[in-house]
Amino acid sequence: MFKGKITVIGAGNVGATIVYTMVLSGLVSEVVLIDINKDKAEGDAMDMNHGLCFVSPVRVIAGDYCDIKGSDMVIITAGANQREGEKRTDLLKRNAGIFKDIVDHVLKYCHDDTILMVVTNPVDILTYITYKLSGFSKQNVIGSGTVLDTARLKYLLGEHTNVDVRNVHTYIIGEHGDSEVAAWSVTNVAGMGIEQYCTSCGCCNSLDMCKETFYNRTRNAAYEIIDKKGATYYAIALAVRRIVESIIGNENSILTVSSLFEGEYGISDVCLSVPTIVGSEGAERILEIDFSEQELLGLRESAGKLKQLAKEIGF
Repeated sequence: MFKGKITVIGAGNVGATIVYTMVLSGLVSEVVLIDINKDKAEGDAMDMNHGLCFVSPVRVIAGDYCDIKGSDMVIITAGANQREGEKRTDLLKRNAGIFKDIVDHVLKYCHDDTILMVVTNPVDILTYITYKLSGFSKQNVIGSGTVLDTARLKYLLGEHTNVDVRNVHTYIIGEHGDSEVAAWSVTNVAGMGIEQYCTSCGCCNSLDMCKETFYNRTRNAAYEIIDKKGATYYAIALAVRRIVESIIGNENSILTVSSLFEGEYGISDVCLSVPTIVGSEGAERILEIDFSEQELLGLRESAGKLKQLAKEIGF
């Protein structure tokens, strides 16, 4: 496994926590943190560098765009927050402007074999914008997508069934947002479909009611966390670490990253999340799985909403 260089653009809660997670991971030898607030980036870098004697060798730099040269991956977490009363399309237009500036700077110092990963929300549309602006191959531009949403659903199912969450297999597909879809048709525990497993263990009275509850709790999890503490950043940082691990280690792991569709599931010219093989080339192949008709309908409706949104902001 090659220990390379990663740049994180944006030193907010999410960006700084991602850098900290990278420091602890032992996956990389150098992390560059860039933010418009240079003091914040420098403070974070100093704070983390002071603990380097406790982790595997790594260097954290608070840098400028010229310092990203040689990065294997650039992770974008920067973006504007929604103003009171601001429409979603207006926020997206502002973020599109921010991303154009970021991508223009990245293109000055990175080759087209660099992996660009978008974490900023709304992640799917911003991943699509980054793909369009960069001119990179579709494999090399990915979003964190529904990797976190999938982890949230796995956690809830693991708690409910009293099974290690790593042995619960399921996916959230589509948009990372309100139109996301729970893929119950392929959900299983140890190869047993969720219906079969729950019947065998008698852990719930109504599986349909549990499905609805778990889906709603997954979809609304971010709102609940934000209401309680103002932001979400720990779990998304771990989700990003998992994606980075798969790319740097060329694992060919299956993750629900967001990437460009070119006819898969009858969907084109939009970035969405479905199970995807992720390796050293990025999003190497979107898998076409036999989801239920209802799930496919939800996936296509999610795609339609995102395509309309892209059209409204000029993409």
